[in-house]
Amino acid sequence: MLSVSNTEKEPWFATCPKGLEALLAVELSVLGATATRETVAGVYFDGSRALAYSACLWSRLSNRILQPIASLEAGDADSLYRELSGIDWGELFGPQQSIAIDFSGQNRQIRNTQFGAQRSKDAIVDWFVANVGQRPSVERHNPDVRLNIRLVRDRAHLSIDFSGGSLHRRGYRLHSGAAPLKENLAAAILLRADWPGIAARGGALIDPMCGSATLLLEAAMMVADIAPALGRKRFGFEYLRGYNEQQWQAILSDARGRGERGRVAQLPEIRGYDADPKVIRVAQNNIARIGLEKVVRVSCKPLAELTRPTHRPLPLGLVVCNPPYGERLGEKESLGYLYRQLGEKILAEFAGWQAAIFTSDLDLGRATGLRSHKRYALFNGAIAASLLLFDLRDNELRGSVEAETVLEPVPTSLSEGARMFANRLRKNRKRLSKWVKREQVECYRLYDADMPEYAVAVDIYAAQVHVAEYQAPRGVNPEAASRRLDEVRAALPQALAVPADSIVYKQRRRQRGVGQYEKQAARTELLSVNEGRAKLLVNLHDYLDTGLFLDHRPLRLRIGREADGKDFLNLFCYTGSASVHAALGGARSTTSVDMSNTYINWLRKNLANNGLDETRNILVKADCLRWLEQAQGRYDLIFLDPPSFSNSKAMEDSFDVQRDHPDLVRATMAVLRESGQLYFSTNRRGFKLDTALQDEFCCEDITATTLDPDFQRNRKIHCCWVIRRCTSP
Repeated sequence: MLSVSNTEKEPWFATCPKGLEALLAVELSVLGATATRETVAGVYFDGSRALAYSACLWSRLSNRILQPIASLEAGDADSLYRELSGIDWGELFGPQQSIAIDFSGQNRQIRNTQFGAQRSKDAIVDWFVANVGQRPSVERHNPDVRLNIRLVRDRAHLSIDFSGGSLHRRGYRLHSGAAPLKENLAAAILLRADWPGIAARGGALIDPMCGSATLLLEAAMMVADIAPALGRKRFGFEYLRGYNEQQWQAILSDARGRGERGRVAQLPEIRGYDADPKVIRVAQNNIARIGLEKVVRVSCKPLAELTRPTHRPLPLGLVVCNPPYGERLGEKESLGYLYRQLGEKILAEFAGWQAAIFTSDLDLGRATGLRSHKRYALFNGAIAASLLLFDLRDNELRGSVEAETVLEPVPTSLSEGARMFANRLRKNRKRLSKWVKREQVECYRLYDADMPEYAVAVDIYAAQVHVAEYQAPRGVNPEAASRRLDEVRAALPQALAVPADSIVYKQRRRQRGVGQYEKQAARTELLSVNEGRAKLLVNLHDYLDTGLFLDHRPLRLRIGREADGKDFLNLFCYTGSASVHAALGGARSTTSVDMSNTYINWLRKNLANNGLDETRNILVKADCLRWLEQAQGRYDLIFLDPPSFSNSKAMEDSFDVQRDHPDLVRATMAVLRESGQLYFSTNRRGFKLDTALQDEFCCEDITATTLDPDFQRNRKIHCCWVIRRCTSP
């Protein structure tokens, strides 16, 4: 590095975001500063002007480098004007320079910063008119000379902005994604995560949510020894008296040489991913603007597809990211599932690495399930935030499902009927066990009123059991029905070897309209269960239905297999489980339509739980019938599973699937591409597909192929067709 003379030392002040003061003091000391002293949001230091030039060019953490000029009496506006008028401004800059005043603070007499800035500007301009005969112009946005006045009680502290604008603006980022991270804060995150040390040991860097590539570019500039402000076109000191151009050009030339050597050196692997192709294009433009295309590589990839690169061994590295958080992009409730997915992914794919997650919400940080060994308090603008560091060499997910423990049956005396019911459960479980193990099925129907006197449906959801009692017919004695339910309650824990508090009971009544969608409780507990590649959220307590129709499992998996590269439409999408399967299967896009806010928000959580965002997965709250009338898009694969009947207030008319399905299917086929296919399903008992539809389209009944072994006992659970346009013979 070019040596900088420390002769003729002057006092300086470097500003920075709160929380970076200690790092900045070290950085300035390395550059050659002496007498560093930390204060809130900045560091005082001593050094020559050449050192100040270098700080403007090389500081990765500073906002501004200020040169203190004077501390002035400012009890009121007149005294401020008088004190500023007494300064020889011609010794600092000429009248040909444009100026701007950054004024902060207030006291009892100066209560408005705009008023303080105006009086300060008047004093400076009037001095030039009186002493030089010319006045400098005022340029608020891009002045030649920027003056900083900080009012503290009755004193005004005057400084000149040597940097001429915030140093976090490196010049490579013209556009950014949502909620951008400032460059100097990104640099601080990397330094706190020991990226320079990891890189020196041959480690790589991955940002799974890279946005406009700020973290990636700051990381690359560090290891390539590129001065962060090398791309800036101007600095404030260039317009001041005493500017030494020869000295500045020497410092600049040295920095350019170091950067050129760094670009061709053997640099570590630096990669970034984002689910939004538009943001990736912005990132690519930023990378190209700074000339680091061969160092930093980005591609469009959702979190669900995050894997460790396999082109060469990468045993050591840093996963760093700035995920979305509530204050920034909203929908905080669903973000917990995204953070959990992030924790699971980085632990599974990057064992042995380090990780750093920047978030403004500690609860979201904890939602990763990982144990953080270090936390730093930082600020992203005005938002208080935390940097959480994780050692993935020795970590595990909190709250993860442990190995299943088989409980011994509780020695409780059961009635004869309860023993019969328990034996049927064991028999069914044994019959399904090979299929469950082979297909790795976590949620399935174990019992569905196999014995008419025990009219319940028993569903397994991982380690939980969901029991829905069918409403007894009118001719059944209520006391007898209640007694049999008591026998069910007694038999289930023993038959399934599960604790009683892991079993949820509900009563399923015959009802029409929206009754089945009304809340039964308000616990809002969501359980994440696995189905193929998907991780789906179910609610076993609050609604009659759990959020996952188990009988549609084969069809969802089929959609996932067929969705690659296709535009998928899910009408009456419910909680969107089919959309999740399609997205994980590689769909080019998914569009999910439902009129329920509850289900749209549920789908949003399902997407987050699988590391999917809403860039290519579009959520639409609308009446499907009305939406189809105005739909402009075309789709390759459509899933249509309407309710049997609905008279929702959100609909203009009632809906009856038997009566209305011909028009609904035709409207859906109108948005289907020529070679596409529609899966139409209904659970309406006794449903008959309209014969005119069968003449108009190629309709293939695939019901038998959409029933897994757990629903083979009840083949009337639903009907399903694949509908295509008929090709001419």
